[in-house]
Amino acid sequence: MKTIYPNDLAPVEFHALLQGSIAPRPIAFVSTVDLKGNVNLSPFSFFNLFSTNPPILIFSPSRRVRDNTTKHTLENVKEVPEVVIHVVGFNLVEQMSLASTEYEKGVNEFVKAGLTEMPSAKVRPPRVKEAPIAFECKVNEVKPLGEVGGSGNLVICEVMVAHISEDILDESGRIDPHKLDAVARLGGNWYSRASGDSLFQIPKPLRTKGIGIDQIPDEIKNSSILTGNNLGRLGNVEHLPSQEEVEAYSYRPEIQEIRVRFVNDEESWLDHIHLLAQEKLRLGEMEEAWKILLQKR
Repeated sequence: MKTIYPNDLAPVEFHALLQGSIAPRPIAFVSTVDLKGNVNLSPFSFFNLFSTNPPILIFSPSRRVRDNTTKHTLENVKEVPEVVIHVVGFNLVEQMSLASTEYEKGVNEFVKAGLTEMPSAKVRPPRVKEAPIAFECKVNEVKPLGEVGGSGNLVICEVMVAHISEDILDESGRIDPHKLDAVARLGGNWYSRASGDSLFQIPKPLRTKGIGIDQIPDEIKNSSILTGNNLGRLGNVEHLPSQEEVEAYSYRPEIQEIRVRFVNDEESWLDHIHLLAQEKLRLGEMEEAWKILLQKR
């Protein structure tokens, strides 16, 4: 691996390295106002959720690396400590990008980006009508992390009101990630889209205690077929199938076919058993995968 210390590179180079590495990053599309009531709308990918009680979101309008100037959003929240943080869906990504243009102070990016201002319920900045989610927040603190180009400024925001489009909810009233179709920031001009095949589920080991990869038999753990992700999923079971269940599964036609075909070739037998189990894991059929992997030739 290549080892790099921050001082080895110019700030702009290390900035690019960090942005390419810490990705994808959620995007805060933030509206603010100054004391004169001038509206600003700008996206920030140094952003995340940090607490639910109280509900705290933090984003960071960093000082510009090239000339150490500050952004209008930062100046505004120091004058009027209120913001609306919007979640960006794919339907807004180009308009959001346009709003990141460094227009002169006083220029309204709602107008430039063709977005509709909606009055907020609790704060002075307006919200974006077209956004699927909007959080009205008060700013509890602005914490500077330095005074040089690239230094961040943590804007610590407490959510006062949440607006959620019903169009992105599922039948149980929860946010459907397929309908949200969120976008995230990578390095350079790159973005990612949380939709289609890029969405997947992993059972959370919160209410169960998985056996762990260390308890997986060596011939499975040392497989040339199964990946680290496969082993992680296999280690998330609380117990293995019983010997009776494994023996009953051995009469399946697909198991019998592999056993007959590779009766004198143990290495190929294991490879094909592991490939079959891997396909079951891909389909989310964990119990079947284990019954396959525990088969004996």
